[in-house]
Amino acid sequence: MSWTPYLVHLGILVGIYILYTASLNLAIGYTGLLNLGHVAFFGIGAYGSALLAMQGWPLWAAMLGGIVFAAIAGALLAIPTSRIKGDYLALATLGFTFIMGSIARNWTSLTRGPLGIPGIPKLAGDNNMVLLLVLVFVIVGVYLLHKVATSKTGKIFEAIRDDEIAAQTIGKNVVKYKILSMSISAGVGGFAGAIYAHYITFIDPSIFGLQDLILVTSMVIVGGLASMKGSVLGAAILLLLPEPLRFIGFPSSLIGPARAMIFALILFLILLYRPKGLFGKVDLE
Repeated sequence: MSWTPYLVHLGILVGIYILYTASLNLAIGYTGLLNLGHVAFFGIGAYGSALLAMQGWPLWAAMLGGIVFAAIAGALLAIPTSRIKGDYLALATLGFTFIMGSIARNWTSLTRGPLGIPGIPKLAGDNNMVLLLVLVFVIVGVYLLHKVATSKTGKIFEAIRDDEIAAQTIGKNVVKYKILSMSISAGVGGFAGAIYAHYITFIDPSIFGLQDLILVTSMVIVGGLASMKGSVLGAAILLLLPEPLRFIGFPSSLIGPARAMIFALILFLILLYRPKGLFGKVDLE
C-alpha cells in the first residue's frame, strides 16, 4: 500500500472536521446554544454547493452559495428557538436535522433522494492540491472564528452563555446575538460541508445522520468548550486515534464498532477526569 495518498486523505478529512468542530464550538461553547442541528448545516452546505455546481455554476460561486444557504438556515432556525434553551433547544434543533434529512430523502426531483448526487465537480484535480487548499481554509476559518470569539461581539456571546438575564439587564439584544452566533456557526459549518462534497464528489441523505452528529459533538467535548485550540485537537484526536485499527488485523466488520467503543471510552475518561475537555474554559452542563 502507498502511504502518501492515505495520509493525504486523512489530512483532508481532519481539516474538514476541524472547521466543522470549530464552527459548532462557536454556538455551543461560546454562546451556550446547545445546537444539535449543526449536522444539518453541514449537509445544507454540501447539498447547496453540489446542486449549484451541477447546474453549471463556477466552483467557488457554488461553494459560496452553499455557505449562504447554511447561514440563512442557521438564522431561520435561531429565530423561533431563541426563546428556549437547554434540553428544549437541543430537541428543537435535533428535529431540524431530522426534517432536513427527510427533505433530502424525499425531494427526489431535486436531490435524487437515496440515490444521492454523483459526479460533483472536484475541488482540485490532485489530492495534494486539495490538501493545500483545505489547509488554507482551516487556517483562515479558525483564525476568523477566533477573531469573532475574542471580539466585543464574542464577549457578548459569552455573557449570554454565562447569564442571559444579566446580558439583557445591561441592554444587550440577546435574540439578535443568538441569531448572529447561530448564523456564523452555520455558515462555517456549511463551508465545511461544501468542501466535503467537492472532495468526495458524492453525497446522499446519510450526511444528515446521527452518527456524524455524535462524532462532531464528541470532538467539541473532548477538545473543550469555548476553545478553538481544543476544537483543532479534538477533531484530530477522534479522527486519527482509531486509525491504527486498520493495520492490526481487525476484520473490517469490527472496525466500526471498535471505533465507537474508542469514542465512548475517550468521552468517559474526559468527562471523568477533565470535565472541561482538554482546553475548555467552561464546564459541560
